[in-house]
Parts: sequence; structure tokens; C-alpha cells
Amino acid sequence: MKIDNGVLHLNTAIKKYPHTAKLMSGEITAPDVRLDCLDIEPIHRAFAPMARSQAYDVSEMAIATYLQAKAYGKPLVILPTVLAARLQQGCIVYNAHRRPMTVGDLAGAKVGVRAYTQTTGMWVRAILEGTYGVPTTKIEWITFEGGHLQEYQDPSFVTRAPAGKEMLQMLLDGEIDAAIFGNDLPSIEGIVPLIPDPVAADKIWYDKHGFVPVNHVAVMHRAVAEAHPDSVKSVYKLFRQGKAAAINPADPGALLKRLPDGIDALRGPLEMILACCEEQQLLPRKLGVDEIFADCLEFLGDEAH
Repeated sequence: MKIDNGVLHLNTAIKKYPHTAKLMSGEITAPDVRLDCLDIEPIHRAFAPMARSQAYDVSEMAIATYLQAKAYGKPLVILPTVLAARLQQGCIVYNAHRRPMTVGDLAGAKVGVRAYTQTTGMWVRAILEGTYGVPTTKIEWITFEGGHLQEYQDPSFVTRAPAGKEMLQMLLDGEIDAAIFGNDLPSIEGIVPLIPDPVAADKIWYDKHGFVPVNHVAVMHRAVAEAHPDSVKSVYKLFRQGKAAAINPADPGALLKRLPDGIDALRGPLEMILACCEEQQLLPRKLGVDEIFADCLEFLGDEAH
């Protein structure tokens, strides 16, 4: 953070999406704030430094990571804007070349996931339990790295893969039965979705719940927000302007429906996420939506809605 000619420059870690591209290029700006965007790829590498030590002024962050950070008292302020969301049922895959497999085979199976705290993993586990009746605790989860919060310890049914092992290779070799991938979903012959016709399954899930599962939101370092409270409104406005600039005229509501803004739109999704995180033993204490949104209201006031 620095001030140059009356403009507050904020070190910012966000991924380049259609709705953030013009923020990153400087085409969309605010009179009082500049987002000095850092090149961090993959973006999840920014989450631990931001959650642990507030390494940036503004950052994209997985919603599960933010909720853990909030529970552990980290000085972060959530902005009620979704930066990344996706339907999740195609994210759990298996190796069809080794043997047939169905969701019913998951009890007692070994399933890989990058980290137990990964938000995509949280959503897939929630869907497996809520839609298909497969409890999280009946699966042996194999992870390849720890969570973004050092204070967090994985539950007893989670096992770390041996050092040097890679999830995809373990799946190919039959050392794990299935695996959950996010943006790195492999395109390899024989690696196929465990849930048949995941597109149709996702449509049923969406029709029932009315939202696309939230993966990433935006957060600010609380020290920045307290020192420059007007900057919170400016940054929030920039994210909303970025989305407005990315709207497809042929389907103007699609992007905003997938990436909603405001606490009114996020209340329902967040209530479900909190319940899932609690059930999956991801949080050290109980959190409520009002506690989460208190920061938004403190700095954004009515604009938070």
C-alpha cells in the first residue's frame, strides 16, 4: 500500500478472468484507488500468504479459506462479490481403464484431493453426502498439501500422500480410486467423471438450490480498510464495474447470476457453505452469516446489500 499523487495504490492478487481483465490492465480505474495486480499463478498460491500474514492489500480468496481465517481471527474484511464459481459434479473423476466405478463404490474408497480444505473438495463432499448419501467420514481422503491456515489440523480420516507422489499419477496407477480436481481437471483418455452426466446432474442441483456453488470471493487487509475506509467502497465498486464490462449482450443476466454481488444474494449460499464446513470439520468454531457480513456492513453500509 502506498499513496502517490493522492491515489491509494493497493497490492492486489487476483486471477485474470473476463470480469477482472480490465481491472488488471488499468482500463477500469477509480479516482482514489489503483489495483496494482501481481502475477500469481495458480491463484490459490496467494491464499495462504493472505490468510496467514495478510501479504496483500486486496486478494482473491477461496471461500473455505476465508471462513477458516475468520474463525481464527485473522484481520480480513470480506467483500460481498463472487470472483469464481462453478458447478461441481464433473470435478470428481476416476480411471475407467482400471475398473468400473459408481458413487455407490465410494464408501471405503481412497479419494485424492489437493488439500482437505480446498473449496472444490468441500463442495464435492457436500454434494456426495447431500445428493447421493455418501458421508464424508466413510471415505479415506488422500491429500497432497496442508490447508492455508497453519492452525488447522485435518480430521482423522484424512491421510497425507507419501512425499513426491502426484495425485494424477496415483489415479493412473490405481493407488487411489478417484480424485477431485479443480481448474486442473485432466483431459486424459479413461479419466472420466464419477457422476454420470454431470452436466444434467448439475442442472438438477442448480434448479433445486438456485445458485452456482461459490468458489472465490474478494477480501481486503483490515488494516488497510481501517486506515482508508473509503477505499473499501472504491474496491468493491471496481469489481462490480469489471463484471458490468464483461456482460454478454446476448445473455446479460448470465454472468451476474453466476457471480452475484451483495449480502442479500450471498446469504443463502453462505448459509449452506457454513453448514457444510461445520459438518466436514473444517472450522474450529461455529460461525454465523451475520458475523461474516458485519465487516461488509461496517465499511460498505447500505452498498453491501
